Amino acid sequence: MLYSLFQVLNEAGVSGSGLFRYVSFRATMALVVSLIFATIIGRRIINALQKQQIGEIVRDLGLEGQLQKKGTPTMGGIIIILSILVPALLFCRLDNVYVLLMIVTTVWLGVIGFIDDYIKVFRKNKEGIPGRAKIVGQVGLGVIVAATLYFNDDVVIRSDNAPKLSTTASIEQVEAAAQADMHITKAPVTTIPFVKSHQFDYRDLASWAGDYRNIVGWIVFAIVAIFIITAVSNGANLTDGLDGLAAGTSSIIGAALMVLAYVSSHYYFATYLNIMFIPNSAELVVFMAAFVGATIGFLWYNAYPAQVFMGDTGSLTIGGIIAVFAILIHVELLIPVLCGIFLIENLSVIMQVSYFKYTKKKFGEGRRIFLMTPIHHHFQKKGIPEPKIVSRFWLVCIVLALLTVVTLKIR
Repeated sequence: MLYSLFQVLNEAGVSGSGLFRYVSFRATMALVVSLIFATIIGRRIINALQKQQIGEIVRDLGLEGQLQKKGTPTMGGIIIILSILVPALLFCRLDNVYVLLMIVTTVWLGVIGFIDDYIKVFRKNKEGIPGRAKIVGQVGLGVIVAATLYFNDDVVIRSDNAPKLSTTASIEQVEAAAQADMHITKAPVTTIPFVKSHQFDYRDLASWAGDYRNIVGWIVFAIVAIFIITAVSNGANLTDGLDGLAAGTSSIIGAALMVLAYVSSHYYFATYLNIMFIPNSAELVVFMAAFVGATIGFLWYNAYPAQVFMGDTGSLTIGGIIAVFAILIHVELLIPVLCGIFLIENLSVIMQVSYFKYTKKKFGEGRRIFLMTPIHHHFQKKGIPEPKIVSRFWLVCIVLALLTVVTLKIR
């Protein structure tokens, strides 16, 4: 919105208005505005939730400090969603297909999460939305993302190496070189970490399809996208069990994705690092900056002891944003590393449930691998204080984020 306004002002010769041409400036502004916006509206939304008596329903699971959380306002994900959307609408180019997809993702999953929380809080149904309905919503988003990437002409990549530019190249030279690059194509490709020939085309899995290889490859890509969106959004949902855990890890993951998006959207950096160049994707950096600012701002109220919980409104949304963002910059295969915390939370629940059912069938009595799942509750059961668990999970997430970023050079 402001980009278009300042473009007009720049053409009119207004001093300083040209700053809005730069992604780095708009990303910084988006981060700062989202951070301030979250802290300002956070208190007002918390007060409104308290007036409506929208409090957390807590079951006694024998966890230290658990019952003290009873009545804490939930559905605080509204703070995150608004703090993302407002700066994104202000500082992103709204004619960019990638930004539009991220806005659709935020609203889509935010609505699903809100309905889930509404059923739990107002209808006193602790199950919320039926699991199948939630999955249908996540699958629907995956189909929208995959279909847009297939049909939209603005979604292209440069899959081959191009001539390297000098480090002194101007913005105009970089843009001209990008336009002259004849290796721009549309293909369902992704980045394979830790290998030299690091691009993989999903169509290679459909060589048996003959003339239908292209469409089958895109269908495979769509299935992968659906799986990743479902897995990561549910992983974020499971991680949201301790004060500040989901918000803190998500902000760290978001910062790493912002770095990956920036180098992939910059012609010179992509050429130098020998990675995929994704034209028109620079606006994603601005959007992710708003995401990082919103999650950090939310931590102001969600850090231990939490004054508000994000609920499914927030956890499903931030997980979906991370998943779709990774798909758009073609690093979805890095998700198991970058989102390792979410993965472990998911796996701990799957392992626990599967082992319990297996042992109950075999021995007549269900047995457990962990004291309790998701795995952060296992550590609570072992007597480790909640703030220490959260800070250690953050440290692990930082290491995983750094490892993800260095994959740019480690092959």
